[in-house]
Amino acid sequence: METRTNDSSQITHISDTALWVSVYRAMETKRKDALFRDPYAEILAGERGRQIAENMSDRKSGAWPMIVRTAVIDEFVTRALTQDAVDTVINLAAGLDTRPYRLDLPESLRWIEVDLPEILSYKEEKLANATPRCTLERVRLDLTNIEARKNLFVKINRDAKRALVITEGLLIYLSSEDVASLARDLHAQQNFRRWVIDIATPTLLLWLLKRRFRSFAEGTVQMRFAPEEGPGFFKAFGWNEAEVRAVSKEARRLKREMPGAWLYRLLSPFASKKMREFYSRMDSYFVLLERT
Repeated sequence: METRTNDSSQITHISDTALWVSVYRAMETKRKDALFRDPYAEILAGERGRQIAENMSDRKSGAWPMIVRTAVIDEFVTRALTQDAVDTVINLAAGLDTRPYRLDLPESLRWIEVDLPEILSYKEEKLANATPRCTLERVRLDLTNIEARKNLFVKINRDAKRALVITEGLLIYLSSEDVASLARDLHAQQNFRRWVIDIATPTLLLWLLKRRFRSFAEGTVQMRFAPEEGPGFFKAFGWNEAEVRAVSKEARRLKREMPGAWLYRLLSPFASKKMREFYSRMDSYFVLLERT
């Protein structure tokens, strides 16, 4: 992809975040106890992705939530195929995700990746010699083009029986109004049955913007969406919570906690009530939504 700034370690476009996250998948893949193996992540991340990751934070301390997110969404997808008879997966803002290549998927599954032309062309170039395990389609589309988005959804709905939508790492970069619009458009399609999202709490987002990812507060690419209602935000648009998993609990289950988590648990009983309440709000969630 084209570098948009003289400093190649800076995120200047939403597509840069895909390079960034690929670095963490590559790191996990090299572990002996890897939760998943993505043999394509390193080549997709490239040198620019590594520079971005190093600039954002210490790579190891910043990796754990991305790795946990990948592993949990892998679980959501696998279960949807076996238990919910999903025949179509729609990955919106798919970025450099490689699930069609690395998950054990039925050949009959229709997997549709939607993203900007630039990032999909880059991805196709890097994965030219790789073979997906299912029927993979790529749609070059700016999701902010609402009419084009609606037309695509209608077309997919016409052929799908039970579709699963994924918006991994997307919603946080949208406004509340944009997320509401997307939720309505997805719910308008009868065969879009389930939707996988990830959301942060307002407390966590504020902390991230002040302490960890300051460039996302005022830069070209901004983190914005963290609803006070949590997953309940989506009920008004026809989506109920089928399953909610807290990142902190999933990280402990998967043995990928943030550095120093053990010390926090040790000292937590001695902390003030105010401090304990603050940290209880410092979380994010992986959510499986279902149509009402």
